Amino acid sequence: MPKNPQANAALVEALGSALREGEHGLKHGPTLLVRVLREESWRSFVTQRGERVDHERFEQFVTAAPLKGLGASMRLIGKLVDAIEDPAARAQAQDLVDQASGSRQGRRGDLLHNIQEVAQSAAPTGTSREAGLRRLRKDRPDLHAEVLAGHLTAHAAMVQAGFRRKSVTVPVDKPENTARALRRNLEPDAVAELARLLAAED
Repeated sequence: MPKNPQANAALVEALGSALREGEHGLKHGPTLLVRVLREESWRSFVTQRGERVDHERFEQFVTAAPLKGLGASMRLIGKLVDAIEDPAARAQAQDLVDQASGSRQGRRGDLLHNIQEVAQSAAPTGTSREAGLRRLRKDRPDLHAEVLAGHLTAHAAMVQAGFRRKSVTVPVDKPENTARALRRNLEPDAVAELARLLAAED
């Protein structure tokens, strides 16, 4: 639950300052962003001029000009999340962004519309970590929890859930390296079937 507007102000101002500091802000910004999201400070705060500001949508808070918002973009928020080195902490931060971005249009609203810029700043929507987390949260909350705890990557969880096909990167510089990689990742029957298919004429 959000604190009172006066208490939220310090966090909002600190995050805004970090974003305006460029590269230096990328060091401190992620931690501040997570606090602002966790404590929902962005929803209601009082500016340095004593003006009360209320936001219904996180994107509105991000793009609003200072002092009523961050004067930033969702793309920049995506960069802050990507700057978090620990994979589990990064996944948790992305989850917080996703939840805040879908808030209060039925409190989760049109999530895809609100976080479109974040998804575009990474990989295409269909294969990105963010898209995977959203799908897992909706359809496999058990695996979603495993990702947030750092026990699985989003991709591994998507494969385990059957939402993505398992894939591997295979070196093609030398046939023996290709064969070694395939034997490591395929069952013996699949290796035999692959050999048959490769030997077959078109």
